[in-house]
Amino acid sequence: MNRLFNRLFLSATLVVLILFMALWQWLQLNHEFSRNQIQQSLHLELAEHMAHINPLLSQGITSDAALKEAFHDFMLLGPSFEIYTLDPEGRVVAYDAKEEKIKKNRVSLDKIEQFIARRDLPILGTDPRSTETEKIFSVSPLITEDGLHSGYLYVIIGGEDYDSWQALINSENQPKLWGATIGFWVIFALILFVLLLGFFTRPIQKLASDLTRLKACSFEGNSFDSSLTLPNRYNGSLEIKKLSEHINHLLQELNNQHQQVKRQQQAKHDFLLHLSHDLKTPLTSLLGYIDTWLLCPPNERQPEYIEYAANSGQNLQQLLSQLLELAALENGQISAQIKQINLRELLLDLNQTFAPRAKKLGIRLQFNITDELQVYTDPQLMHRILNNLVDNALRYTPKDGTITIYSETLNGQTWLAVKDTGAGMHKHEVDALKQLSMQQLTFSPEQPLPQLGVGLAIVRQLLGILKCRINIDSQPGTGSCFHIELLSSSH
Repeated sequence: MNRLFNRLFLSATLVVLILFMALWQWLQLNHEFSRNQIQQSLHLELAEHMAHINPLLSQGITSDAALKEAFHDFMLLGPSFEIYTLDPEGRVVAYDAKEEKIKKNRVSLDKIEQFIARRDLPILGTDPRSTETEKIFSVSPLITEDGLHSGYLYVIIGGEDYDSWQALINSENQPKLWGATIGFWVIFALILFVLLLGFFTRPIQKLASDLTRLKACSFEGNSFDSSLTLPNRYNGSLEIKKLSEHINHLLQELNNQHQQVKRQQQAKHDFLLHLSHDLKTPLTSLLGYIDTWLLCPPNERQPEYIEYAANSGQNLQQLLSQLLELAALENGQISAQIKQINLRELLLDLNQTFAPRAKKLGIRLQFNITDELQVYTDPQLMHRILNNLVDNALRYTPKDGTITIYSETLNGQTWLAVKDTGAGMHKHEVDALKQLSMQQLTFSPEQPLPQLGVGLAIVRQLLGILKCRINIDSQPGTGSCFHIELLSSSH
């Protein structure tokens, strides 16, 4: 029943049957109206002539006893006429029928007056032999020799006998008529259904054909053809046209997602290249010092080689730990626990961690935080961000350089800055760091790969978790300054 064919068939059949019944009823009513109009027009003066030619009626006599013979003579006109005499108030006085057949003893004078005034025909008047139906009639006033109005001669046109014969004929012809009519309308309904089916399903057939074409050529290898869209040729159906527009929108979304997946895959590939470079450097150094130490004679082996190898091993271990941390961040396994902290205490702990290393490298490490600044953040995540920024600054700042950590207020907003005098960063490297997800990175083939390292990738992810903005001022050869937004009130 839910198939389009079935629904269209039932709809077309129902519509045709309703139209047929309405048309049939209208034709019946129109036929009956025309027949009554013709019959009453033909017999418009019938009662007047009957009253004129009959001696008793012409004298205004309306009694039943006097008119029995006259009624019998008038019935020779045919069984389709019923004759009555009425008094001036419309009461039935005389008639040629059995008494039990008379159902009404009074006739409506309003209809008689309308007839005498020659109003629009047909005019239906009271049928004394029925309590429900009305029939066409002819009527004439009866006037006595003294000029007094004694009543009416009232003639029903198409009486009871006429109705009986009409019903008999209809009962014989009606089945044939109905059979022929129903057969005609069934054939008409089938033809109409086929036409409607073709009209309504043509846009659907076009859509199915276009979708088959899209299915056949939407993917070629691993590439998605972004030019594939449904043509605008479904004007015959607003619903199908809207559906095609939605499908085109979905195709565009699919293409965008496909391009995004390609960018994510390229970004991960580029990130793995950087990671392999970062891992290769300490691993090569570790193996190099160990091989050198092993190749030396036992009495010439220097303990510095083992120390250098141990430092390289620690760097390698740190990179692996950062890689695991970055994977946890990308998978959403780390969340922020915001609370109020003293920023000075956080930076003092950071100073104790990096001061020995900075002194050994000949780099000045300055923490210019004098106020007891209270901020809202996750202390562990913020410590990790600052730890990675300072560690990265120590990597790229030459001897006798300076790394400064300080707070500043701009337009009522508190910022924490980490500034160095190192190698600086290129514009595309700065843009890459500002994006809060590794999966959002995009690189053009002409640009060198941004050497962000795992540490700055972690910074990027942690800033996204804390919902903190970062502003970066950096030029190659002049150093970098990272401005991190701090929340001085709870949100």
